[in-house]
Amino acid sequence: MNIGVRPFIVAGILLGVCWGTFAQSRAPGVPSAAAAPAGEFRPVTDEMLRNPAASDWLHWRRNYDGSGYSPLDQINRQTVGQLQLAWAWGMEPGSQETTPLVYGGVMYLAHPDNVIQALDAAKGDLLWEYRREFRQAAPNAPAAGGAPPIPRGRPLRSLAIYEDKVFVNTADAHIVALDARTGKVVWETRVAERLSFQTGGLVVRGKLISGLQSCARYTNEKCAITAHDTKTGRELWRTVTLAQPGQPGSETWGDVPPLFRAGGDLWITGSYDPELDLIYWGVTQAKPWASFNRGNAGDALYSNSTLALNPDTGKMVWYYQHIPGDTMDMDDNFENVLVDRGGRKSLFKMGKVGILWQLDRVTGKLVSAVDLGYQRVVTLDRKRGQAIPRADLMPKPNQVLEMCPTIDGMKSWRAMAYSPQTHAFYIPLALACEKGAFLHVEPVEGGGGGGFSRKELFHHPESGGNVGEFVAMDAATGRVLWRHRQRAIFNTAALTTAGGLVFVGDLNRHINAYDVSTGELLWQTRGVTTSPQGFPITYAVGGKQYLAVPVGVGAQGWANSIPRALTPEIKRPSAGNAVFVYTLPDKK
Repeated sequence: MNIGVRPFIVAGILLGVCWGTFAQSRAPGVPSAAAAPAGEFRPVTDEMLRNPAASDWLHWRRNYDGSGYSPLDQINRQTVGQLQLAWAWGMEPGSQETTPLVYGGVMYLAHPDNVIQALDAAKGDLLWEYRREFRQAAPNAPAAGGAPPIPRGRPLRSLAIYEDKVFVNTADAHIVALDARTGKVVWETRVAERLSFQTGGLVVRGKLISGLQSCARYTNEKCAITAHDTKTGRELWRTVTLAQPGQPGSETWGDVPPLFRAGGDLWITGSYDPELDLIYWGVTQAKPWASFNRGNAGDALYSNSTLALNPDTGKMVWYYQHIPGDTMDMDDNFENVLVDRGGRKSLFKMGKVGILWQLDRVTGKLVSAVDLGYQRVVTLDRKRGQAIPRADLMPKPNQVLEMCPTIDGMKSWRAMAYSPQTHAFYIPLALACEKGAFLHVEPVEGGGGGGFSRKELFHHPESGGNVGEFVAMDAATGRVLWRHRQRAIFNTAALTTAGGLVFVGDLNRHINAYDVSTGELLWQTRGVTTSPQGFPITYAVGGKQYLAVPVGVGAQGWANSIPRALTPEIKRPSAGNAVFVYTLPDKK
């Protein structure tokens, strides 16, 4: 045999093997194993979830406290400038909002449309894949009757891992438990008929706790926080998020029938305090958004609230409602960051209006509320301890109102991060306003929705023509320590590390690393397919630290309508979902 031909023959054989593996992986709902993780798999324990190894990223925000902070410091102020690409991996098309999980050198990656892959976290090699098959949406599909079809490209923000299973909360409201070693389905359970999931669950002592969404329509099926047994998938409890007749808080809805109590979605995974044994979850606004569509009901509990629940029973221990009777889609349902300050067990969060809330996480009482000063839609009532919708901006049908921020929010699902080094929060913001009208929504079964028509987007008067702002706020005082403004919107969650760094991406395809203390830009790269988008993480394999940054498209108004209107010169490719992984060069 001609030795010059042999490499091509070998290459052809390898290509055929790879193609066969790829073809198998394309089969709906079928896992494929392209390789096996190195070493023996060690089940994830409760203790690991309480105190994750510095090398792993086991929760949506790494730890139960929701802080988005990593104790790794190999990549630091002195070395970050040496970061180089280690590997990259293309992802499925659709709306990109993912958070990779990493355990034992394996990355578990959720793609749009609930495609799940396990990758070698050091090399980027595919280990296994799971694909879910959905009934796809048809044009002009009816709103009522039967389970709705699923639109293509739905995002999944996170996964959960426990013992030897990876848990997938699907767009068609199922929970699927996959074998973490092979990707094979261990069990599957339906949670709702007409609702959906868009974010992963939280594992607490053998229970997967999850939040349902897609409750904008008038149906008898309501959004709820649920708990399922991680071994069997059996439902253990369900707590509906909007008060029903006969329940505490029902009076805040007046005489609105149960069918027309809509909203209360759960878009973001909660946090957990093992010492207090309480879980904390944010609930969105009531729907339709304008109170005139809800029959001018009162506070509409438990919309726009933070709930503290017993993880064993689902019983509500306390609640705090941020904006009672919100009427402009200004919810505060985002990440709950559990930080102890001044000897107090506190919960910090920020919602769409840009108020940094500090609650006592034992009692739910308000400790402080610091308004960044950009919003123009609520008044911070210190005596009442809540944000009250402005009377002069109460919507009337078809009346055009001027709103700051937009309904997409000054703060959105791009999570803030906390640094114990500076005792500060690092928060991506959008300085945008709009004109729009709230519309009458017919109270019929299967109807509903937000009921809003956007007319015009414009820059915030104090923005200087910028849209993106990245701000550092002191946790104790709410004082702004430093801020960066730029034309391009900051489009990822923040990530803080023990290396004295905070990472964040923007729409102009930059990944940025700032000094947490000074705000100095220490490293920036633009070598990605499209804009960074989702939740960056950091992890270590074999004593080597890596930075993983998802990039992609979609992801609602922050990344689409607002930039198109206010920064039209900034373009991003309309495809290119991927994860890019960086590390430091090997020492010679």
